[in-house]
Amino acid sequence: MRAAILQLNSSDDPSENLSQTQMWVRQAAEGGAKFVFTPEVSNCVSTSRAQQIEVLRRQDDDETLAELCKLARELYISISIGSLAVKTDDPDGRFTNRSFLINPLGEIIAQYDKIHMFDVQISATETYRESAGYRPGEKAVVAETELGKIGMAVCYDMRFPLLANALTQAGAQILLYPSAFSPVTGAAHWHSLLRARAIETGCYVIAAAQTGVHRSSGAKSRSTFGHSLVVSPWGEVLLDAGTGAGVYAFDIEMDNVAKARQKVPSMLNARSFTAP
Repeated sequence: MRAAILQLNSSDDPSENLSQTQMWVRQAAEGGAKFVFTPEVSNCVSTSRAQQIEVLRRQDDDETLAELCKLARELYISISIGSLAVKTDDPDGRFTNRSFLINPLGEIIAQYDKIHMFDVQISATETYRESAGYRPGEKAVVAETELGKIGMAVCYDMRFPLLANALTQAGAQILLYPSAFSPVTGAAHWHSLLRARAIETGCYVIAAAQTGVHRSSGAKSRSTFGHSLVVSPWGEVLLDAGTGAGVYAFDIEMDNVAKARQKVPSMLNARSFTAP
């Protein structure tokens, strides 16, 4: 199947981001893509809590979600919205980082809330506390699509192989890691982590990414690594989008999943053991 990744440079204005995303989804479909993948927080990249409170919406009122469902139906394609930042009814006011799979009828067939929160101190000047603004999810999700069985994950989730293994044991043939990755950790770990997840599970790995310096309405700007990747079940990098925003098409051959797992059936060979 022909598919496409959108590598975005989203700002903190959801309406502006939606217009760009719609244009590139159409471009991908015109190029023959039947499945389009967008990055993490496709609707809003912001470091400002005040800005997020002003512009984010609950799921039922989110314009990006509604319009991309309509567009999927119009073009008769599937869309993976890597994630949207959406408001919740949590008493502490935290948002959720939620991923969506939309089928060609424009229906949401699966959604997943990011489980692992990016709470790290990269350096003296670069610190992230995702859990301060976002409520972590608790449930792993595998969805049946016309492309194959998809295991849903988001960004920092890629550092936790137990999640990838659980998704694969539940039938996943493709693992999604839409991301807004730090440039520092991206340069050090991005390719290695994504190739490792593909190799150890025999899954395709598809990671649509945010890229560049993200325009902000006044708060401190944020930068992301880019390099959207598609990795084969054998660990080969089939697509590396570099750092340019745009549409990146690729072809996916699902027979390669069975071929890789036949050569090295590591998931079948896994054994339970007593921990030290």
